[in-house]
Amino acid sequence: MTQTRRKITAEERRARLGARHLLAPAARAGTPEAVAEALLGLHATDPASVYLSVAARLKDPSVADLERALYEDRTLVRMLCMRRTMFVVPRELAPVVDASTARAVAARERRNLAKVIQEQLGFDERWFAATEASVLAALQGRGQATASQLADEVPDLKAQIVQAEGKPYEARVRVTSRFLGVMAAEGRIRRGRPLGSWASSQYRWMPAEPHPDLPVDEAKSLLAARYLAAFGPATTEDVKWWTGWTLTDTRKALARTDAVEVELDEGPGHALPAHLEPPAEPQPWAALLPALDPTPMGWRHRDWYVDAGHTRELFDTNGNIGPSVWWNGRVVGGWAQRPDGEIVTELLAPGGPGKDARTAIGVEAARLTSFFAGVRIKPSFRTPLERRLAT
Repeated sequence: MTQTRRKITAEERRARLGARHLLAPAARAGTPEAVAEALLGLHATDPASVYLSVAARLKDPSVADLERALYEDRTLVRMLCMRRTMFVVPRELAPVVDASTARAVAARERRNLAKVIQEQLGFDERWFAATEASVLAALQGRGQATASQLADEVPDLKAQIVQAEGKPYEARVRVTSRFLGVMAAEGRIRRGRPLGSWASSQYRWMPAEPHPDLPVDEAKSLLAARYLAAFGPATTEDVKWWTGWTLTDTRKALARTDAVEVELDEGPGHALPAHLEPPAEPQPWAALLPALDPTPMGWRHRDWYVDAGHTRELFDTNGNIGPSVWWNGRVVGGWAQRPDGEIVTELLAPGGPGKDARTAIGVEAARLTSFFAGVRIKPSFRTPLERRLAT
């Protein structure tokens, strides 16, 4: 007898989102570590996103508390991993992320840079290894250093390469940034405190702490299970897209979890047994989430939480979401910070949500303004709506 799949509606998925992703006021967390644990990882390509994603989910947002986790206790680890994207993940999850995704990303980054160095500078692998050793020695001596300071101490980092050759934006640049990026991807060095405010993209480098090695297949099944715990139910395509794995690897990893097949509006999906019970009646909630926040970037299929007609305004041409306004599990608009620090919002649905929603959104805008405390940001990936609102 064929077993009928449990149907999980878009309404059910939205009802769970406020609690699962710590966005409903009653579900907010007490520490940055709890936020990262709930979301599996925080998008960190744009430095401000980490802080704003955490602030949206904490009872009492604090820049100092996140800096403690990142730079003092080191309970949160920054890694180049899924989809060649920078994430901040819980320290205990770092070995899983490393073996399942980051190792392959680091190997590609190293091969690509080694090819450029060989073709343009004539340097071989021995030069690569010697320069790495010099960087590590410099950091051991200094404790931490900026890229410029490392280049002064390791002159080979000042060698210049051509990027985007033949393109209108072709440029001749020092190898410093890419070289240090490869070392960071391999887990040999890590980013330290930024220069300037928490929104700065300039930072110091420090030696990295090693973590245990895991078998690749085991790590992939563990990551698939953790993804479903944070984002499930989800389709195979969602998991494949979020991890950056091949379809074959995705299917194998899912098969090694406890997931059961369910039916979603998009078609067949996967859910953990704990998620099969109908959700509790959700409390109303509003949220202002930053560009590249892990919630809207968590799935390949997004129609269940954002109107397809709004994607042109909310996403850039590469599929990166800008700052978004949420009401009860749906994206209803966007927001931006103007040069004077004012937080402005725009609701996209005709007529917009009701008075209660607008009041709650106003409260979140005030909370966000308080968190900024005079700091100004500009998203790295700008969207049409954010550009319009910011000016």
